[in-house]
Amino acid sequence: QVRIVESGGGLVQAGGSLRLSCAASGSTFSGKLVNWYRQAPGKQRELVALITRVGGTTYVDSVRGRFTISRDNAKNTVYLQMNSLTPEDTAVYYCNAKFSSSSSPSGSWGQGTHVTVSS
Repeated sequence: QVRIVESGGGLVQAGGSLRLSCAASGSTFSGKLVNWYRQAPGKQRELVALITRVGGTTYVDSVRGRFTISRDNAKNTVYLQMNSLTPEDTAVYYCNAKFSSSSSPSGSWGQGTHVTVSS
């Protein structure tokens, strides 16, 4: 059974930075595409960034240039460095990847980490 755990969220002032971590146990991120999603209150979950198995990255327009997704296969961890945060970035951030043992067609998800940006 794969378990994904996100961490690193918290309360930060506008303009500040946070680094989120996504760690997997029971399987490896190596060779997998990994996504970071977020869900703000009253809004649908949206894809924020993804990193391919070879390190290619894609970002939603609203975070491009401010967020950086990276992976450390040795640590089986994917990171989301978030800079120049704004109140609009306030959301629960989720990590997602598909494993052979994932029980859902959408893959495995963590419990999320809360990010609150104050103005």
